[in-house]
Amino acid sequence: MSDQHSFETLAIHAGNTADPLTGAVVPPIYQVSTYKQDGVGGLRGGYEYSRSANPTRTALEENLAALEGGRRGLAFASGLAAEDCLLRTLLTPGDHVVIPNDAYGGTFRLFAKVAARWGVEFSVADTSDVAAVRAALTPRTKAVWVETPSNPLLGITDIAAVAQVAREAGARLVVDNTFASPYLQQPLSLGADVVVHSTTKYMGGHSDVVGGALVVSDPELAEELAFHQNAMGAVAGPFDAWLVLRGIKTLAVRMDRHTENATKVADLLTRHPKVTQVLYPGLPEHPGHEVAAKQMKAFGGMVSFRVAGGEEAAVEVCNRAKLFTLGESLGGVESLVEHPGRMTHASVAGSLLEVPADLVRLSVGIENGDDLLADLTQALG
Repeated sequence: MSDQHSFETLAIHAGNTADPLTGAVVPPIYQVSTYKQDGVGGLRGGYEYSRSANPTRTALEENLAALEGGRRGLAFASGLAAEDCLLRTLLTPGDHVVIPNDAYGGTFRLFAKVAARWGVEFSVADTSDVAAVRAALTPRTKAVWVETPSNPLLGITDIAAVAQVAREAGARLVVDNTFASPYLQQPLSLGADVVVHSTTKYMGGHSDVVGGALVVSDPELAEELAFHQNAMGAVAGPFDAWLVLRGIKTLAVRMDRHTENATKVADLLTRHPKVTQVLYPGLPEHPGHEVAAKQMKAFGGMVSFRVAGGEEAAVEVCNRAKLFTLGESLGGVESLVEHPGRMTHASVAGSLLEVPADLVRLSVGIENGDDLLADLTQALG
């Protein structure tokens, strides 16, 4: 399918060719491990073993590449599996990475507890400050890692500006685009080298699948990643790939509703006497608002806020919520609430990435907006 089509059209049609045997408009779930070959070495359609390639996964990977405007998409068993493959493709012992001072706890754990044992060093920088990123670079820096919006403080990084700094240093820029999704932001067009996704989140969109993805434009890097993907084997299974592909078809309409509801939630919270700070890039007072408005189509469905009364008060808000389900993860159609310090970001306690104890994070779903506001009002007391 031509990349000249609109996002909404690509989301539904890219990679989704009708089944040649039956005409089925939805790609089949090829729940198969191996394939009959047409003679020794004669692969039918290039398929031999489903770790290496599977038609359902191929459909998803083609769709991912089209939506991010990349040359190649690669689908994995989880977001962290995608990140691990990327690190082991880009880096060797002794290399250095700049990581953000606000990032998903699992990403920090991967660097601090896994990659560090392998001899990869990292420095922490406020990636919203281009000068801070530049100061953190060393002659051994091979990658700069960015989340924008970040998790859980909703920080914003100027992708184009940091891409230039990384390029001048001979490093690759990696952008975790999970919070925005390709509907709201396309980092490759802004100079990023690699886009990372937890497809568990907005791409899948229904809290029923775990997956991850990488998208790149450089054909040589694409081949290196594909080699490591096959060699390491943490690929998306066919049913998981099918679920993500199904979810992506409604990504645009869901993100519009997520954003609409999150805007209402952020407005309510800014006026509530028990809320001391609201973190949402759609607010004009957010320090990254202008950059977000420049590089994003809209501001997304994630909102974090700090509660008067400290940690225990924040925990109580989480416990009192009813429509907002207390749980980890994000990006599903249902609204979620969590306490990052005790839940998703417990692994960064005591580090430079430690999050405020009075912080509550919301994944605002697509329910009726007034119902969500009512639930937050009663949860805050």
